[in-house]
Amino acid sequence: MDRTIARRAFANVLVNTLIANVTTSFLWFALTFWVYIETQSVLATGIIGGAYMLFVAIFAMAFGTIVDRHRKHAVMVLSSVISAVAFAIAGILYLWQPEAQLLNLGAPWFWLFSGIILFGGVIEQLRNIALSTTVTLLIEEDKRANANGLVGTVQGIAFLVTSVFSGLSIGFLGMGWTLLIAIVAMGLTFLHLLFVRIPESEPHPDPDAPSALDFRGSVTAIRLAPGLFALIVFSTFNNLIGGVYMALMDPYGLTLFNAQEWGFALAFSSTGFLIGGALVAKFGLGKRPVRTLLLVVIAMGLLGSVFMLREWWPLYVVGMWVYMMLVPPAEAAEQTVIQKVVPFERQGRVFGVAAAMEAAAAPITAFLIAPIAEFLVIPYMDSPAGQRQWGWLLGEGEARGIALICLFAGIVLVVAAGVAFLTRSYRKLSELYATAPEQEVGPDAEAHAGADEHQDAAASGSAHSPDAPPPVRGMPPEIPEHRS
Repeated sequence: MDRTIARRAFANVLVNTLIANVTTSFLWFALTFWVYIETQSVLATGIIGGAYMLFVAIFAMAFGTIVDRHRKHAVMVLSSVISAVAFAIAGILYLWQPEAQLLNLGAPWFWLFSGIILFGGVIEQLRNIALSTTVTLLIEEDKRANANGLVGTVQGIAFLVTSVFSGLSIGFLGMGWTLLIAIVAMGLTFLHLLFVRIPESEPHPDPDAPSALDFRGSVTAIRLAPGLFALIVFSTFNNLIGGVYMALMDPYGLTLFNAQEWGFALAFSSTGFLIGGALVAKFGLGKRPVRTLLLVVIAMGLLGSVFMLREWWPLYVVGMWVYMMLVPPAEAAEQTVIQKVVPFERQGRVFGVAAAMEAAAAPITAFLIAPIAEFLVIPYMDSPAGQRQWGWLLGEGEARGIALICLFAGIVLVVAAGVAFLTRSYRKLSELYATAPEQEVGPDAEAHAGADEHQDAAASGSAHSPDAPPPVRGMPPEIPEHRS
């Protein structure tokens, strides 16, 4: 494959992903701001955040199978069309029903309106899974960590833009104009995709994946990479703790700022995404990305424990800035490992399983934490007993209950990452990453596939049954199991 053409295609895909991520994040943030400002309900914002991740968990595995079965360009076009249609339906519903009905948590219109918007945003996960496999397709192995850093940078730009404009749009324009902006922007991603060309061959159908939900094929690919399942489980646990911040970060910020100011605060803190992604794009992740991931998670836990110790906005904003700077290397590390140790033909399904498991964790926490915070912890911390017990550490303020929850969530994350260093799975996956062979992907791989399989058959001779399936190209060898 011509590397200049491949890199140009990757750049175009990144630009298109930027537009799409900006649009979906813009509308999701705007919905969260709008609902909280109008209802003042932590429970409502927690439900919105949790529902988004729950939708991702439900659909991600099917998304992974779709990515493996179809050209990546076609998958991205499908994502743009579905999101645009969903946002348009939400716009029609907004014009049809009065805002009072759409904001009534006891009425079906709130759930329908929010659900349609969230579904349009969740379809973006289909594009993100395709993008992860496109990195493997278009970027050479020794540059994939850097490319994953660029993906993190793009996500940071999207977060920065949406943080500012979601607050401004809700504060000055309202929900109706915000929906219109999202519909137009998503239409632009579709138009841009018409001019993007990705050099890729037609995927061969997997005879072992007859259904749209190929759980068996995903599990097989994961099991053939020792330690990979443990990595996905750890990332799932990380998201379990992350659900605490997802449910409580916006309500906490909106006690310190109004909607417009909170948007600018999020915009500043999201520049951490840019810096973290740029550092990965420049320097990579080192030779041991699994180790890098665990160290980064420890730092994230420490930050999560301290950036709400006082109700002081500089501490909160700077803490979020550093926290967000650590997110791109954590995500890039997991993606880089999967891109090397899993065959390209099954990467979509593995990324789908990872996304489903990790996404399923966050809504569990969000659905639990939001009502616990609103009905138990926050009232307790506002009481004299709560102030006597925790005031020495958390000080005084309107949202000390949120601070208490985040303190313990961060401590749990630090302990979990420290224990992970001692596991056999960590050692096995690190060794597998160091020894896995480079994969041949893209149109050029088709030319080599026949010769490779002929050589494999000649070398194996009578050692294999004529009915045995051919080896999967790019599958890493089994690593001998270490004994502690």
